[in-house]
Amino acid sequence: MTELAAVIVAVAFVVLVGYLVPTVIHLRRMVMQSERLLSQLNRDLPALLKDLKGTSENVTAITTQAKQGVERASVLFNAIGEVGQTVNQVHGTVRGKGGAILLSLASVVAGLRAASSTIKHRVHKEGGNKDGR
Repeated sequence: MTELAAVIVAVAFVVLVGYLVPTVIHLRRMVMQSERLLSQLNRDLPALLKDLKGTSENVTAITTQAKQGVERASVLFNAIGEVGQTVNQVHGTVRGKGGAILLSLASVVAGLRAASSTIKHRVHKEGGNKDGR
C-alpha cells in the first residue's frame, strides 16, 4: 500500500510540475517584457518630459499673449463705445437743432409768402387806382 501511495504522490508531483512549468515559462516571458518596457521607458521618458515642458512653456506664452491681446481689444472696444456714444449725442443734438432750424425756415418762408402776397395785393390795388381802372 505504501508503494501505491508513493506512486500516487509521484504522479501528483509530475502533474503539478507539468502544470507549473508552462506557468513559470509564461511568467518568465512576462517579466522579460516588463524589463524591456521599463528599459524603453527609461530611455524615452526624459525626452518626453522635456518635450512636455517645452509644450507647457509654449502654452503659457500663448496664454499670456492672448491675455494681453484681449486686454488691448477691451481698451479698443471701450474707446469705440465711447466714440459711438459721442456720435449718438452729436446726432441727437443735430437732429434736435435741425428740427428747430426747419421750423424756423418754414416760419420764414411762410412770412415771406404772406409778405409777398400782401405786397402783390397792394401793388395790384394801388396800380389799379392810379390808372383809373
